[in-house]
Amino acid sequence: MCPGNFAYGMWKFIKKLVFTLIILSILGVVAGRFINPPITLTQIGGIVEYGKLQRDYISYGEMGNNVKKAVIAAEDQKFFVHNGFDYDAIQKAYEKNNQGKKLRGGSTISQQTAKNVFLWQGRSWIRKGLEAVFTFMIEKTWGKEVILERYLNSIEMGQGVFGIEAAAEYYFGKSSKNLTKSEAAWIAAILPNPKKYDPKNPSSYLKRKHNWIMRQMNNVVLK
Repeated sequence: MCPGNFAYGMWKFIKKLVFTLIILSILGVVAGRFINPPITLTQIGGIVEYGKLQRDYISYGEMGNNVKKAVIAAEDQKFFVHNGFDYDAIQKAYEKNNQGKKLRGGSTISQQTAKNVFLWQGRSWIRKGLEAVFTFMIEKTWGKEVILERYLNSIEMGQGVFGIEAAAEYYFGKSSKNLTKSEAAWIAAILPNPKKYDPKNPSSYLKRKHNWIMRQMNNVVLK
């Protein structure tokens, strides 16, 4: 086979591969409007690292308002008004990064949902670019309620623990709908680093964050 034919064949293969991935991505987003993901790459990582997958998918209505308010207060207070991206938070994160300060990302709940459901963990530009594409698609097709439900069902909330229902059972021995305001705030306080922090044995930093979330929850209005 001459080099020209080989290059042409590779180009055709790449085009077919890209087209197939685009179609699968669209189908995945459409399916995600109606069902929770069977499993995610992050959950597979939890199985590999901790030898377990503790999760229990529940509906939006079964989650309880305290949990929703706590997570929105902690992670994305503009959730119901932005289009998937909080440009002010992104700008602040960019400026802090340029100043050499510890980066506390500007990711919204929508962006985190796109990452958790469809992609992998990490900070590469490729992943961030794909995250932006999936964020745009789920904002257009899912709506805020579905996005928040998928987020609260898929997010890592402990070592091998995923989703708010499993976290409520793991930390407090109860269903998420029965969590008190304080208990919901404790779970939200461990985000975005649930492998490091433990609400059962909180550090002084976690206690301050918990108190801050409790105050911020008073400002959250669910749609």
